[in-house]
Amino acid sequence: MKTFRSVALGMLIGAGGMMLFGQNERAMHPRIAVAIKELRGAMEYMEAAPHDFGGHKVAALRASREAIAQLNLALAYRAGADHK
Repeated sequence: MKTFRSVALGMLIGAGGMMLFGQNERAMHPRIAVAIKELRGAMEYMEAAPHDFGGHKVAALRASREAIAQLNLALAYRAGADHK
């Protein structure tokens, strides 16, 4: 039972550390965090719109999702780490 508690505590501490790291990166790069928030807002607006923005809605939503994914990867990047 002690082993289970130790493992569970370790997982909680690790998850907390990852959350703090993510929050720290957002604090260090506020423009990227704002861009993600604004893109999500634009996506919600487009999804709720009654028209397709001249046929560009689907592509704009796809590009916005990809942009958010890339911005999150940029936030996760650690300078000095060995990345390829």
